Amino acid sequence: MGYSVLKLTREHKKVWEEKRTKEIALAKITRPQLLDTMAQQKFTLKKVQANQIIHLSGPVASDVEKVVNKDIAKKDL
Repeated sequence: MGYSVLKLTREHKKVWEEKRTKEIALAKITRPQLLDTMAQQKFTLKKVQANQIIHLSGPVASDVEKVVNKDIAKKDL
C-alpha cells in the first residue's frame, strides 16, 4: 500500500509540474507584445492611428422619442 501511494504521489507531482510548464508556455505565447509583433510581421497589420478611430454615438434625442412612442420596450433600445 505504501509503495503505491508513493508512486501515485510522484506521478501527481510530475503531472502537476507538466501542467505548470504548459501554463507558463501558453502565457508566453499569448502575451500582448508577441501577438502585436506577430500581427505586424506575419499578417502585415499596423497599429491604429488616432485619426483612424471612429467614434460612435448613441441615437439622437428625436430618434429616441420616435422609438419610445412606438411602444417598443426599453430593453430593446
